Amino acid sequence: MTNPEVLVIGAGLAGCEAAWQLARAGIPVVLKEMKPNVYTDAHHLPTYAELVCSNSLRSNQIENAVGLLKEELRRLGSLILSCADETSVPAGGALAVDREEFSQLVTKRIREHPLIRVESEEVTRLPQAGTVIVATGPLTQGELYADITNVLGEKTLHFFDAAAPIVMSDSIDRSIAFAMSRYGKGGDDYLNCPMNMDEYDAFWQALVTAELADVKDFDRETVFEGCMPIETMAKRGKDTIRFGPLKPVGLIDPRTGKEPYACVQLRQDDRAASMYNIVGFQTRLKFPEQKRVFQMIPGLAEADFSRLGVMHRNTYLDSPRLLDSTYALRKDPRVFFAGQMTGVEGYVESAGSGFVSGLYASARILGKEFPFCFSDHTMLGAMAAYISDASIRTFSPMNANFGLIAPLGYKVRGKKEKYMAYAQRSLEEISLHCNSLKDFYTFDI
Repeated sequence: MTNPEVLVIGAGLAGCEAAWQLARAGIPVVLKEMKPNVYTDAHHLPTYAELVCSNSLRSNQIENAVGLLKEELRRLGSLILSCADETSVPAGGALAVDREEFSQLVTKRIREHPLIRVESEEVTRLPQAGTVIVATGPLTQGELYADITNVLGEKTLHFFDAAAPIVMSDSIDRSIAFAMSRYGKGGDDYLNCPMNMDEYDAFWQALVTAELADVKDFDRETVFEGCMPIETMAKRGKDTIRFGPLKPVGLIDPRTGKEPYACVQLRQDDRAASMYNIVGFQTRLKFPEQKRVFQMIPGLAEADFSRLGVMHRNTYLDSPRLLDSTYALRKDPRVFFAGQMTGVEGYVESAGSGFVSGLYASARILGKEFPFCFSDHTMLGAMAAYISDASIRTFSPMNANFGLIAPLGYKVRGKKEKYMAYAQRSLEEISLHCNSLKDFYTFDI
């Protein structure tokens, strides 16, 4: 019996990866891409999987979270990683590519696959029947945006314009940072980094003079209408942030028994309490400046940032409420989402979500029980668990990072050694999955 076609909307990294995995399983795919007829303000090439920001896909070292994710995808047979490796350029420990060659190679592979039919057409409505993977990216707008919102039944697509940095829990100096909620309400839900007057003055001066990142013209409107960056607030007056995000009222520093002059609060960002969000620190400072300035905060001198602050216009789902760990809609499992729209942040992460959604959509079409699930010992599984974790109350996009992965269960001395242990455990599991996939895929070419 011929398998029914699956519709994949969008030929970015996530859409191309999802289409490729479906085709590997012997399932015909219709891949609809609005280019070259219609472009967003961010895209310029007529080819697929266009990298619009950088030619770097970040670290290639497995003791780095995104490096591990790349190695997982590489071993499992990712189209995106295969093309990236073939078009790589020297970049030290990072994987960087020739952007045009990379895009051209992905396009060539997609167009030449006998089970993938590409249609250059803008999709304005989701199909009411059949399996579909929506991979339309963070600039989804217009009629399709309206229809997705309508299908979901409420306004669940958000304009994401700011995110505060997130630090790893084990890099916070607990001899300085203390656990306490303001006025003791709600338990010790925050870590607090107290500042005296001199520390605050030095921090404020560094913050208001730090170098800002450029904001693309198409983002500019969202930046000014969205959450106010911490540095913008600070420039309004020396005490503005001390009466705002850094207000010390209701907090007592156990070292002094007194209320500090100012206080930065950190909020737990995941269920395992492995990551903390710096509350109110939305920012558009350049990444090196963020590290320099924010490590001046008492208790964060050795902070390991799992995510730095970002500010741009973005559209994403409230995924923990809407999606399961296969990236399928909980209320309509024939509809999958992939890419940055799901709340994974970054090119490799988008490809990873496309890989996972493509695999599980394949199993659904074939009527097969999938031979394994990606556990949160792997980066692919940890990301899927994060975007589908219904306990998350305030969801924001996230890059791959070791804070998402399940703890080792034993102590390892040294950060690099610990991350290498995470990687080795993950790749052992991935090796088992590779063997399982040999029987699942029927049309590898």
